[in-house]
Amino acid sequence: MPSAASAHPTWRDDLLAAAIITLLLIPQSLAYAMLAGLPPSVGLAASVLPALAYAALGSSPVTVMGPGGVLSLMCAQALGHVMSVAPEGTSVSAAALVLAAEMGALLLLGAVLRLDTLVALLSVPVLHGFMTGAALTIVVTQLPVLAGASSGGVSLMTVATQWWGAARPWHAVSMAFGLGALGLLFLLREHATAWLRQHLGCTTAQAGLIVKAAPLAVMVVALLIQMGLSSPGVAVVGTLPALHLSLGWPEVPAPLWRVMLPSAALLALMAAVENLAVAGSLAARRKETIIPRRELAGLGAANLVAACSGGMPVAGGLSRSAVAFDAGARSRWVGVMVALLMALAATLLAEPLASLPRAVLAATIVIAASSMLDLAPFRQAWRFSREEFWVMVGAAGLTLLASMELALSVGVALSVALLLQRTTDPHVARIGRVPGTEHYRNIERHEVDETPGVVALRIDESLLFTNARGLTELVMAHVDEHTRRVVLQMSPVNTIDFSGLTALAALDTALHDRGARLDLAEVKGPVMDRLAAVGWSQQAHGKIYLSLHQAVDIRINDEE
Repeated sequence: MPSAASAHPTWRDDLLAAAIITLLLIPQSLAYAMLAGLPPSVGLAASVLPALAYAALGSSPVTVMGPGGVLSLMCAQALGHVMSVAPEGTSVSAAALVLAAEMGALLLLGAVLRLDTLVALLSVPVLHGFMTGAALTIVVTQLPVLAGASSGGVSLMTVATQWWGAARPWHAVSMAFGLGALGLLFLLREHATAWLRQHLGCTTAQAGLIVKAAPLAVMVVALLIQMGLSSPGVAVVGTLPALHLSLGWPEVPAPLWRVMLPSAALLALMAAVENLAVAGSLAARRKETIIPRRELAGLGAANLVAACSGGMPVAGGLSRSAVAFDAGARSRWVGVMVALLMALAATLLAEPLASLPRAVLAATIVIAASSMLDLAPFRQAWRFSREEFWVMVGAAGLTLLASMELALSVGVALSVALLLQRTTDPHVARIGRVPGTEHYRNIERHEVDETPGVVALRIDESLLFTNARGLTELVMAHVDEHTRRVVLQMSPVNTIDFSGLTALAALDTALHDRGARLDLAEVKGPVMDRLAAVGWSQQAHGKIYLSLHQAVDIRINDEE
């Protein structure tokens, strides 16, 4: 937990930020719990003690724990699958607690074992495709709620199937609430900032913060209208139980823990990626740093506490973190203040929130999800790399048409496959000297000079087990009867494993048998350490040179 001494100079900034975040979290907590298929009160519980746990262990001053849109939809899909095979009598809320507990345990284990680098398994194309598909799926799942239908669903297919066969495909008053709130929220998002700047003299930052509170303002208006109309048939949030945060381990059958573990692992990976990406980018804007291990530890502790206090899986969402950043949050005390304010709000607002139309909450979800849609990266990927473009499209399509778990699993597999393909088939360039310089470039791209009898090659990849077997064949394709020496420029080689070392030794022997010699140039320190450990200079037939020019220059080698 941050010390009181460090918090004192900035407590006013943190208190203001906490108040603004709380205004955002109240509608979000209710809406995202509903999106996950859980009682709205679960969302409020997930926004209190988990924020305290992260504040104790995390490293970012702008990250506040709570339910998130993508995480909630993943939770809904996981719970939908698990509840179909869960023992009779298992409640969906209890299953959500198991999901949070397993997420927390996996994230804490990742922090202990320094596994924060595993988040790289989600490449940018996979992540963006997944987020795009998730945003579209969130919008689709909220369409029946906006219309006041008696159906639901957590994917495009289930929504279409259930909505088509629904006993009540729409409800006029509910639809009016939903579409009215949606239109008002859209207008506020698009035009309120400019209006506040022009007519009230607000700065851009001040206007942006005011607009962030728009969902709460729309909720208040909808509440007043609904309480005045008392229209029957409108689906409302319903009575919220008193906030009760007694700690206790989830009591569910043991088989359920095993069944939910794969889903928990994917949710943990997604939460870690989002948390590290958002916290890291915001920290960079302030020239601050975050500690990845502490981020995983804080995220893990928050989920464990959520599991023990009647909550649901949580993460540090982009919207809350961005609001905290814009509001000037300076320390992790902001999380403590948010927790206290959320507890106060849950206590005081439980009764009026019971009359809030669910269609209004659906509208806030749709607006939040639509802000995640960005097609520009698809256009850039199409121009940059068709392979990565199709990975992005595939991740989006699987997320929308199948399930988020399948999309993440396939996306990770495709990312690893593309990585293996690139390391297995590295780019090999035959290089020569640019006339009048000591620079060497690809002979197919530049006008260069080659030294007779010397073949200079650059292999643009580390020497690993994935590509080691083909090394001799790649090099020998450039060797003829006139070749006296082969010089490998090693500057692109960042590391070499035992397979790579074996292949390098085999190449040295093969060239020696043909009356040629293998020389190395510009070997990096870590690679040189490994070569020295096995006595390469004493065993190999060639030499190691400091620079490629020194190795290739015929005059130097004539003097040897």
